[in-house]
Amino acid sequence: MPLPSKLDPHKNWFLKGLPCDELRRLRPHLHLISGKLGDVLFRTGDSLEYLYFPQGAIISIVSTFQEGRGVEVALIGSEGLAGVWAAMGSKKNWHEAVVQAPGNCLRIKVAVFRAELNRSAPLRDQLNRYLLFLLAQISQTAGCNRLHRLEQRLARWLLMTHDDVRSDEFHETHEFLSYMLGSDRSEVTIAAGILRKAGLISYVRGKVKILDRQGLEEASCECYKIIAEESRLLREKRN
Repeated sequence: MPLPSKLDPHKNWFLKGLPCDELRRLRPHLHLISGKLGDVLFRTGDSLEYLYFPQGAIISIVSTFQEGRGVEVALIGSEGLAGVWAAMGSKKNWHEAVVQAPGNCLRIKVAVFRAELNRSAPLRDQLNRYLLFLLAQISQTAGCNRLHRLEQRLARWLLMTHDDVRSDEFHETHEFLSYMLGSDRSEVTIAAGILRKAGLISYVRGKVKILDRQGLEEASCECYKIIAEESRLLREKRN
């Protein structure tokens, strides 16, 4: 029996790319959840019970440190899954996963996914393709966080979010942005002010609106185009 539209696995690229027989085996184990902005799906060091496949929500993967600070190292939208290290057999999770944009996810128990992974070559191939993209994104983001100016990084982050939410407006607070970008709130305020004065965005009471997409791309560092191209290539691949 077909799943209700909100439970449609085809809204997630990873699941959509699986052969029908493989997806049919996973379907009974997929459950719909709704993520709110700022929800923490799992924390660093957790023994992870579930994997998450966004189909509307956007999940930030954050590297956290003892002093309480963090910085985003990857962004997961409808192309992938959160919790990949547990899927590969890690006993604990390496990062924190925070809902950056509210929406739905499908989740599945790690044990079920790993059992299917052991028996299914197509599922392993799909995971390997996604891992290549994820590692490319993490490495590019690491370099970006170290070398590029904050307003460039903020522009890159806003563009990536814009791509996934598919709306010119979305809610993000300065506090949340400072956590994602690993910078002080005051510094994020200055960076957002630079983009706002250039007429690229408006930012009022936690609501960001993209006013000039092309100009925002020009204000970003090269990292946005590199990551976006890798995402495009990933989505174009088929079994």
